Amino acid sequence: MAITVDSPIESVLGGTKKADKFVKGLGLRTVGDLLHHFPRRYLETAKLSDPDVHEGAALAVVGEVVKSELIPYRDRRTGHTAYRVQVRLRTDTVQLSMTFFSKKKHIAEYHERRLAPGKRGVFFGRAGTFKGEWQLTNPTMVLFGDPSDSADDAAMVVEEQSALFPIYPLTAGLETFDVSRAVRFARSVVAGLWDPIPEEIREEYAVLDLRTALDWIHAPDDFGQVTRAQQRFRFAEALVLQLVLGRRRRVLRALGAQARPGRSGGILDAFDARLPFELTSGQRTVGEEIARDLAEPHPMNRLLQGEVGSGKTLVALRAMLRVVDSGGQAALLAPTEVLAQQHHRSITAMLGDLARAGEIGAADQATRVELLTGSMSKTQRREPLLRVASGEAGIVIGTHALLQEQVSFADLGLVVVDEQHRFGVEQRAALTDKAGSPPHVLVMTATPIPRTVAMTVFGDLEVSTLTELPAGRAPIQTNVVPLAEQPGWIARAWQRVREEVEKGHQVYVVCPRISGDEHEQGEQDTVDVDDEGRTLAAPSALAAVDQIAPMLTDGPLAGLAVGVLHGRLAPDEKERTMRAFAAGEIDVLVSTTVIEVGVDVPNATAMVVLDADRFGVSQLHQLRGRVGRGGLPGLCLLVTRTELGTPARDRLDAVARTTDGFELSRVDLEQRREGDVLGAAQSGYRSSLESLRVLRDERTIVAAREAAERLLDDDVELRGAALLGELVTQMERSVESTYLEKT
Repeated sequence: MAITVDSPIESVLGGTKKADKFVKGLGLRTVGDLLHHFPRRYLETAKLSDPDVHEGAALAVVGEVVKSELIPYRDRRTGHTAYRVQVRLRTDTVQLSMTFFSKKKHIAEYHERRLAPGKRGVFFGRAGTFKGEWQLTNPTMVLFGDPSDSADDAAMVVEEQSALFPIYPLTAGLETFDVSRAVRFARSVVAGLWDPIPEEIREEYAVLDLRTALDWIHAPDDFGQVTRAQQRFRFAEALVLQLVLGRRRRVLRALGAQARPGRSGGILDAFDARLPFELTSGQRTVGEEIARDLAEPHPMNRLLQGEVGSGKTLVALRAMLRVVDSGGQAALLAPTEVLAQQHHRSITAMLGDLARAGEIGAADQATRVELLTGSMSKTQRREPLLRVASGEAGIVIGTHALLQEQVSFADLGLVVVDEQHRFGVEQRAALTDKAGSPPHVLVMTATPIPRTVAMTVFGDLEVSTLTELPAGRAPIQTNVVPLAEQPGWIARAWQRVREEVEKGHQVYVVCPRISGDEHEQGEQDTVDVDDEGRTLAAPSALAAVDQIAPMLTDGPLAGLAVGVLHGRLAPDEKERTMRAFAAGEIDVLVSTTVIEVGVDVPNATAMVVLDADRFGVSQLHQLRGRVGRGGLPGLCLLVTRTELGTPARDRLDAVARTTDGFELSRVDLEQRREGDVLGAAQSGYRSSLESLRVLRDERTIVAAREAAERLLDDDVELRGAALLGELVTQMERSVESTYLEKT
């Protein structure tokens, strides 16, 4: 029977006892899985390696034997003579010793002959020291020579020397030559290796055919072939993803939705007439894009991204008012109660009497703005729920409480999701399901997203970007307070806090935890490790709100009004605290990241972030955006105990260097991988990208999207590219597709 890519992997592993390692350890079940298990790097066999040698390092080096000596000794346990072969191996920069033990002299002599001086190969093992010299412990190797001279001993594999030696991702019990030999045999026997990418697409975009790409990625002659092969597989992955997203966009456009064009002389016109400032050109442009979408008879699906403080909420409010003018309702979903309450306060304040329909003195065009949160009692929720169900409430703001079954809308026309990366896809889908017909959807984020991320993660959404800041926004100075080098600087930080308060301003102090070593929900808890997975620095006790607040009150900030805010406080207490801070009754607010988004206190001019290295780049940028909102210069102090040159310190230095959120988002992606940046709720995206990286492969993604659009324009069912269509269908049915569809 012919072996194909769908054949079980055992069909090319023979009777090897390691088959289970391939299946369970590496997750490779078919021959196709094996062929797509690519090397993670390559060693140039023509020159000796320059390894980074440190205690415990896992090494794979090209080396040359310079000395091999057979030494007899008496085995203390048996009293018999045993033998060890002591080998010295040189690399380009360091020499390593290897030792092989044997009870039988002829086997020891065999090792000595095989590892004669001048013998070269690839050597694997862990670096260690013995009597002041580096050694390679538990060594295995692939020697260069005649393969017919190979022996059964796994430590003595012999292969012909090729220009590049592939190093594969492994699991316990497998060596890289186990994988290499299995892949080599699979490539030689696999039949029916049909290419899913149509020939005309390959030619137009200079993409290798599948057979050549597999040969070049597993057995390349040079790095040029590696690059071409990698580009082909990245293009293929991007093409399938863009086809999935492209088909989804077409499905969404085909859905019927009620157009919400607004009306002249309605609540939106009344609101615009009262604005005490001019909209930025960006707000006007994006507003027009949204208005055009809302007027269409198919659902709007738009991502609105912009810098902290760029005025996204105002743009969203104007969209909601347009829907109200069209006879519909709008729901604003916020990730936290603090943010939902903040939105309710700010929106009702902006609308004034336009938010008091049914009350004496309300404007003629007025509507109702309701707040629904999980902490509200049944009594508190009863009347708002009735006004939502009757349609009296045009705008409904809430947390996940909006998703509950008892919440029903009269005519839900627009769903606005704030800080979308904080919600799982099931939550967003549950709210849109409450509409009689598909609602229009506006997704907002203050975490700027590079173009290619938007194209891959949010490929079924149109993207609008606000880059300008409204007039009156002041610059924010950001400084790192490095306690490892300058422990005395923390005293100066608290002095700066007191100086700001003495000027009549207010200050945030942000801690990663509420109490002791207990985790705050959503804390990133980053730990930096080296390339071998070792922790670079042991995490010490982190700053906690319930410890820092009394310390400040009794110490450097004695006499100032210090308040606390965190997720475990009762909702009414959180509300009272935020109102008191907004009113200027609290000088310094010691808080967790519950103030990360949406909190708007114009008089707050400074922020101290303790253990700042525990937060991600985007999160720090969000936090920093809470200050400097009232036209006064802002100050952000990032306190850390990390040392110069560590990844965590590099992150903080990047935040201090620029306030450009788009530049920082690229730094974040480069350091942390795409799925992590978007949060655990976006795990479907994380698992859907294998070889593709949205920053590195920007050109590939753009080209793949162009190719996908052309293929779908010709044939949305992809009947003319059946193999490609099958891959697209598989992805659409997968867990990743569930994520993509509901984003």
